[in-house]
Amino acid sequence: MKKFLKIASLLLCLALVISCAFGCSGSSDEETGEDDNSSKSGKLYVFNWGDYIGEETIEKFEEKYPNIDVIYDIFDSNESMYQKLIGSNIPYDILIPSDYMIERLIRENRLKEIDMSKLENYHYIDEKCLNTIYDPENKYSVPYTYGTLGILYNTKMVEEEPHSWNTLWDEQYKGEILMLDQVRDTMCLALKRLGYSANSTDPEEIEAARQSLVEQKHLVANYGNDDLKDKMIAGRYMFSVAYSGDAIWMIEGNEDLAYVVPDEGSNFFIDAMCIPTSSKNTEAAYLFIDFMNDPEIAYENAEYIGYSTPHTEALQLLGEDYIEDEVYNPSAETLAKCEQYVSFDAKTQKLYNESWRTIRQLTSLTPAVIVTLALFVVAVIAFVVREIVKSHKEKKESGIA
Repeated sequence: MKKFLKIASLLLCLALVISCAFGCSGSSDEETGEDDNSSKSGKLYVFNWGDYIGEETIEKFEEKYPNIDVIYDIFDSNESMYQKLIGSNIPYDILIPSDYMIERLIRENRLKEIDMSKLENYHYIDEKCLNTIYDPENKYSVPYTYGTLGILYNTKMVEEEPHSWNTLWDEQYKGEILMLDQVRDTMCLALKRLGYSANSTDPEEIEAARQSLVEQKHLVANYGNDDLKDKMIAGRYMFSVAYSGDAIWMIEGNEDLAYVVPDEGSNFFIDAMCIPTSSKNTEAAYLFIDFMNDPEIAYENAEYIGYSTPHTEALQLLGEDYIEDEVYNPSAETLAKCEQYVSFDAKTQKLYNESWRTIRQLTSLTPAVIVTLALFVVAVIAFVVREIVKSHKEKKESGIA
């Protein structure tokens, strides 16, 4: 009997050893049904547009992954993002640039390929935002938001909906027009108005667009960006060129405002999450991208930032008002007349930049500036004349003259 108990005891010990060897490492996950997120660690560097993520989103991510510390930076343009990316030693793990900049980063080998099979929520991305001109095989980016460029107008001040970009060249609206201070967007609408591609590389077409904007300049009240929003909400102007996401926000602030994409077409833009080659914590980057596409998180984020979501489930959670809103959820017909921007070569980009520089220099010569310059010139001339007379008088009194 003792011998039997001894053998049984040995067998029991052996069973426990085998159990630990093959099962103990994963036993806590199996028992709780949860991932061991505490093993995910390190700093995660995220680079995004300003005011372009839910107020509590990062906090919720850090709660889910308590050992990951998010370092969050913001930029105000694709170009400034690019300069900081290549000019600093910050090991960014997540970038959220726009389409044409993504294309440039891909061309310069600055982005890592993303293994979409590692993203459990990738299947929620709407097909209309996939297989894009800038990432045709969906290797380097996961769509974050999208939208269009169009005309925001005050229905109380404008009798008819502005179906054409030509409206912004109409003399009767002098002083009632606000334009974006953005080279690609403003050149885009000028090119589309003339029947050209928003991505034209033809020097003659680019010059024609520049000249048309020069001819328009006396009608423009102001060029700006975020500062234009309050002006339209306050009902001070009839028209403003605007992005659809900003238009939605402004319409919420003033129900008299409305938005339209002109018949000649416009820009259909997509901002997307990417992993740059600078990433030192790529594992955490995958976690962040998938977290942002969790249906509940994607819904909360979309509701906060206002721009159109490419997340199909988030759109359903937003409800019928969003689904049926042509501004938020543009029809296939609207998108068909829009173009996505491509990344230009250095020569073409220089043409655009030089064209824009001449336009802005001219628009800066407002009547007030001209009067100020004239008064300055008169003051300088008066000073010089006074000094000459004074010098001549002194010489005469000293007997030199």
